[in-house]
Amino acid sequence: MSVSKPVLRLHPAYRDDIGDLVTRRPVPNRTLNNIGAFLFLNHHGPQTYAPNNRGLPFGPHPHRGFETVTFILEGDLAHRDSGGHESIIHAGGVQWMTAGSGLVHEEVSPEAFKRSGGPMEILQLWVNLPARLKMTQPGYTGVQADQIPAIAGDNTKVHLVSGEYQGATGAITSLTGVFMTWIELQPGGQISFDGLGGRDIFCYVVRGDVAINGADVAKWNLVEFAEGDLVDIEAVSGSLVLFGHAEPIREPIVAHGPFVMNTPQEIHQAYADYQAGKFG
Repeated sequence: MSVSKPVLRLHPAYRDDIGDLVTRRPVPNRTLNNIGAFLFLNHHGPQTYAPNNRGLPFGPHPHRGFETVTFILEGDLAHRDSGGHESIIHAGGVQWMTAGSGLVHEEVSPEAFKRSGGPMEILQLWVNLPARLKMTQPGYTGVQADQIPAIAGDNTKVHLVSGEYQGATGAITSLTGVFMTWIELQPGGQISFDGLGGRDIFCYVVRGDVAINGADVAKWNLVEFAEGDLVDIEAVSGSLVLFGHAEPIREPIVAHGPFVMNTPQEIHQAYADYQAGKFG
């Protein structure tokens, strides 16, 4: 018999704006370094850019040792990296980048968005890689909204980025078996996920108000769970929830700036390799 995962505590996202870019971050924070394999979340926006704006500020910068998953909820995002990958992803799409042994990338607003302006809301999640994959071949997949399975339920819609759900397979295959979705819920909409015992759970309320395993959770809160098998989400108002789970990586985490490795020596090597031009 399944046992609900009790809500241990909520972690409100704190404001940490980047120039004129509205940014909230629920993890890491002063009391929480990570949620298992899930290392970091930046929630940019929601905000509206005026015409002739400067766009997003994320020019070329390096990464090694983990993956970035970027959800474009509103607006457009242009990606380019040293592995030769390039795309413009529109609202409802996702970018999944495996930094692996090292990439330099930029995530900026396309010229058309800078000219015209418009609404913008973007989530970027960092997902750890185990030691055996930290130096894997870098990779990138960008998918538009119509490439992501959308499974409709009773006042719910699950956008299946990776993993399997109700016979559907996500648009992206995760190297480590990460299940990742975002879920739209209308008032009264309810959805349950079972079989989560022993998994790291990532559950962040982007919009609206929900009840999760009996606990009231408002927007801009990350949920930390105790042990159990089942997560039940019910919408009090129109809501959007980022929800995923992953196999635990029981290894040391040493993070510094754009690199996430297992030892300080590996961090030093990452900086040395980047400065030597080995990331391309």
